[in-house]
Amino acid sequence: MNYTGHAYALGAGTIVNAIATWKGAAFAVDLKTFAAVELKKGDGKISGFIEGQPDADTRLIERTVELVLEYFDVKMHGSVKTWSQIPLASGLKSSSAAANATVLATLDALGEDMDPIDSIKVGVKASLDVGVSITGAFDDACASFFGGVVVTDNKIREIELRDEKISDVLIFAPDRKTFSSDTNVTRSRLIAPWVDMAYELALARNYEEAMTLNGFLYCNALGFNTEPIMLALEEGVRGVTLSGTGPSYVALVDSYSETKLKKRWSELEISGKLISTKIYNEGAKKLAGCDHI
Repeated sequence: MNYTGHAYALGAGTIVNAIATWKGAAFAVDLKTFAAVELKKGDGKISGFIEGQPDADTRLIERTVELVLEYFDVKMHGSVKTWSQIPLASGLKSSSAAANATVLATLDALGEDMDPIDSIKVGVKASLDVGVSITGAFDDACASFFGGVVVTDNKIREIELRDEKISDVLIFAPDRKTFSSDTNVTRSRLIAPWVDMAYELALARNYEEAMTLNGFLYCNALGFNTEPIMLALEEGVRGVTLSGTGPSYVALVDSYSETKLKKRWSELEISGKLISTKIYNEGAKKLAGCDHI
């Protein structure tokens, strides 16, 4: 007998990157990663597949299924498949979304539930186990799982603040890919005192100021261009930043500033795409009985 489960989780944008201080903040966006898990009883391997990315590293989603099975102490084997609206390796939390969706899909297949924080910690552990994250990205994972805005302490894995916010979001996603595991942590730690200032702004719900300060800090520490941030400020945007460890930039916009910023960002001599979305205040979900979205 086959046991199947389906779920989705959300992409996210950065408010404060946690690499410098272990304290971070992020907001969910209406871009989803979907997971389908099929299991059979008995010993064996978990094989992973990422749709549209035949050469992509599948260790994260495979390890995530293994950890859920270990949690419930069951011997099963099978497969996990993900497909996504989130550009891969673009700083938009594709790994956190894949892990969260895989956890929920595995739970759906097993007919089980977990405490939400425990579910998130499974994905965090999987990301650390396979080396796709530096801190485990607890902030990104919480935004991806719960939706809305989260401010977290990643070292002790606690949520300091969870909030809802209504805003349109414009993303500029350059074609180049960057992986968190390749980030220059030493340079990031040098900016820690100023990242702490951004974190305090986020705790005070001054999200736009926090993310813009974060953007200037991390662009300089990691060698990214600050011109997309300056162009956004020139068009009246108050919240704009480098998302994650790049290369994407995210901006909180209204209909007027979005139109103007689209034009300015499209004129940059950087190959990439513009994505219009919004902050998503609902969380990740199981999708029982769904084969493919």
